[in-house]
Amino acid sequence: MAISRKKISHRVRAHEKVGLPPGTLVHIGERKTEQAEITVIDYDLKNFEEKEAVKVEECFPFKDKPTVTWINIDGLQEVGIIEKIGVHFGIHPLVLEDILHTGQRPKAEDLGDYLFIVLRMLYHDEREDAMVGEQVSLLLGPNYVISFQEREGDIFNPIRKRIRNSKGHIRKGGADYLAYALLDAIVDNYFVILEKLGEKIESLEEELVTNPRPEILQAIHTLKRDLIFLRKSVWPLREVINGLERGESPLITEPTGIYLRDVYDHTIQVIDTIETYRDMVSGMLDIYLSSLSNRMNEVMKVLTIIATIFIPLTFIAGIYGMNFKYMPELEWHWGYFLVLLVMIIIIAFMVFHFKRKKWL
Repeated sequence: MAISRKKISHRVRAHEKVGLPPGTLVHIGERKTEQAEITVIDYDLKNFEEKEAVKVEECFPFKDKPTVTWINIDGLQEVGIIEKIGVHFGIHPLVLEDILHTGQRPKAEDLGDYLFIVLRMLYHDEREDAMVGEQVSLLLGPNYVISFQEREGDIFNPIRKRIRNSKGHIRKGGADYLAYALLDAIVDNYFVILEKLGEKIESLEEELVTNPRPEILQAIHTLKRDLIFLRKSVWPLREVINGLERGESPLITEPTGIYLRDVYDHTIQVIDTIETYRDMVSGMLDIYLSSLSNRMNEVMKVLTIIATIFIPLTFIAGIYGMNFKYMPELEWHWGYFLVLLVMIIIIAFMVFHFKRKKWL
């Protein structure tokens, strides 16, 4: 109970912003870090600098540098940091409002001097064995990329390593190529999520056929919710990548557009896989209901056969249980054993007949 109260106290809900003027900066979402952390990576083909900024003002000199600068901010609850970034880099208040509102739909907006991109970063929590998501906002300028994340930790470490070690094309490209690399890392991680979901679906399918327990139904509903959430996160991204690729913004060069086309193809592949998994999970629900129905039919068949066998036996027992005085069989010395023999013959005949008909 104490944990639940703590979560509620760290969360600002959307209804609390109702009635405020447009562009009012209020963090809407769960507080996922104790304090915001700012990291700066500045580089070109020959030079490289990486540091953690204690104050947001330390990032300001990088705006006008000819090198490429990546400013990453983990934690959105400190609204003052976002506001100062917006003032110095000339970001519209409505864009800052969208950054702080963590329930945004993936989108891309061209605002002339910079591009604003919103998408969702998903990864698998090994401890909870669950899919975790957070909003990632990117601001792409002429020589900088500013990324805003809800929590510390991400899937961008391979990109940081490539920048540090000057591997690949990233140190030769501009800020648009860096933005592409971040988008590509997020989209590629969707395949990791899909691989985990695929393993769960395969495992459930095997268990569903052999032992359709009620717990499996709960697992199927959990998978359906995960796929709906994944589809909601990925489906709009197709339009975002397509818009960036086909857009006329001078911030994205033609060579980078080719790479964005590859990300677009990956996004389509992810969407196709999600739709396939959704069909499979829906089919699993039908299989579960069919398995329960088949099990019930098997039980009913066994009970029906048992009842059918006992019907003639009950009939015979009912006749001789009437105890009329002048029933001649009551005086027979071997009558009891003869009736038992007749019952055994009837049982044997009926079992033989049921097996011949393949009912047993």
